[in-house]
Amino acid sequence: MRQRSELLTNIASSVVGMLYNFQLMKFYGENGVSAYGVIMYVQLIFLALMIGYTIGSAPIVGYNYGAKNSDELKNIFKKSMIILSVGGVIMSGASQALAVPLAKLFVGYDTELYDLTVHAFRLFSFSFVFSGIAIYSSGFFTALNNGLISAILSVMRSLAFQVTFVFLLPQIFGVEGIWWAMFATEACASVAAIAFFIAKRKKYNYA
Repeated sequence: MRQRSELLTNIASSVVGMLYNFQLMKFYGENGVSAYGVIMYVQLIFLALMIGYTIGSAPIVGYNYGAKNSDELKNIFKKSMIILSVGGVIMSGASQALAVPLAKLFVGYDTELYDLTVHAFRLFSFSFVFSGIAIYSSGFFTALNNGLISAILSVMRSLAFQVTFVFLLPQIFGVEGIWWAMFATEACASVAAIAFFIAKRKKYNYA
């Protein structure tokens, strides 16, 4: 199930990338696609920290669950929620502050593209507030040997929510809706994660 989850995530990323490009070409033209490309490069750096934490903590979660060490499992879960929540806020703030220098580094040669990239990145950066919990939830349930929930959370975050919002939000908010799509995705993915955390807390005894 873990391999299936990762396979679906990789496929979903490609599909979502094409849909974003389609919408951006429709509303912004080539500059929109270029701005999105810059944001994706920077996003990978930020999310790598959260993914790294998730992967690094998974063996500890799995070991303590297998050893029926509930106290330590609760401790890890609580600390992880705090670290990822605070880290998400810090990353969001950092990306706001770095929007100008990063845009200048990548697209400073074109004033119009530079302005669009700064604006888009500042809207996009709010998604980092929720990214940590959304990412961690899938890895956490994989570590607990519940591949089904892990796959459900992964597909909702990487495909279902993104596809929905990248088409829906521009209809409601206009072109700005494209840049808010990731924020809405991560927020909904976090709500889904918390719902599963609450529903399964007694079964796995991590909270």
